[in-house]
Amino acid sequence: MDIGERIKSFALLGETLQNYLKNCSATIGGIGCDISYLNTLIDNQIRHNPWFTAENVRLAITAIAEELTEDNLTCWTKAYPALREENKPMRVGVIMAGNIPLVGFHDFLSVLITGNTLLAKTSSKDYELLNYVSDMLCKLNPGFKERIEFTESTLINFDAVIATGSDNSSRYFNYYFGKYPHIIRRNRNSIAILEGDETSDEIEALGTDIFSYFGLGCRNISKIYVPRGYDIREITTNWKNFSRVITHRKYANNYDFNKAVWLVNKETFYDSGFLLLKEDARISSPVSVLHYEYYESQDAVKQQTEFLKEKIQCIVSKHHIPFGKAQWPHLWDYADGIDTIEFLLKKKLAGIL
Repeated sequence: MDIGERIKSFALLGETLQNYLKNCSATIGGIGCDISYLNTLIDNQIRHNPWFTAENVRLAITAIAEELTEDNLTCWTKAYPALREENKPMRVGVIMAGNIPLVGFHDFLSVLITGNTLLAKTSSKDYELLNYVSDMLCKLNPGFKERIEFTESTLINFDAVIATGSDNSSRYFNYYFGKYPHIIRRNRNSIAILEGDETSDEIEALGTDIFSYFGLGCRNISKIYVPRGYDIREITTNWKNFSRVITHRKYANNYDFNKAVWLVNKETFYDSGFLLLKEDARISSPVSVLHYEYYESQDAVKQQTEFLKEKIQCIVSKHHIPFGKAQWPHLWDYADGIDTIEFLLKKKLAGIL
């Protein structure tokens, strides 16, 4: 299977997923749309993971499906001429996180688009969706069946490993996988930089970056930088459409807990009724909390973000990722800024096998 065939297969996967989401009954690539099964699967995710509401699952699938076009896949892969060469496949172990639906899909895609064999250990909180997508891909192109393996056990018999987890789990990953070629990802958070003259539409779009997936993703905005004198209370008036998050039990529990702790400790914060805002230098904030910090000049905030770049996943602003687009990464927007394709190609060319 050459790179052209792999691209066409994933493009068909994207088209098929989009048709499923649109409740289209058309047949694509020789397989029909079992719409009722997908809808049932989406609705049932909340039983495995209370954070995986149907709305959040559909958001994740939509973001993936819309990015999997032949044009996007071709544009992405043409930057790597070595993909046109036929090499003996590596066996790549991938340990996936489970904080948001299908969070491990990009690693799934990267391993397979490079012609390698995937050994995937999914999170117990997010295993059904990726298995479903994998089955769909194999129906579209049966050649992938021998390139995909899922395991619930410890990874064995692999040539390289990609592992994603917390700062704590990364120490475990380093201990067990440090001697192998590896990518080990740790905790990261995302920030937004406001200049003070944003439109109401831009601020409302920022709400999408904050509240999607209840703020659990590394691309969710957990902190905003605002110019000195900015009315931080006024900003939440543009986020009323997101106030329904407070009806989610686990989100509400986090909200009540953080609010109670701060009240007991007599800390200063602003309560919007569905989001707590607190002035804090840290970029990581708990669920239901948004940190903010005032800055004196653009140069000052630029220096600070540069200092924290190893902790920042992405930046939303007028000069970075547009407001509202943090959770819609392109294929070439790599987690932690580590080029997964380059890593996999280098391991091949280094003659590991």
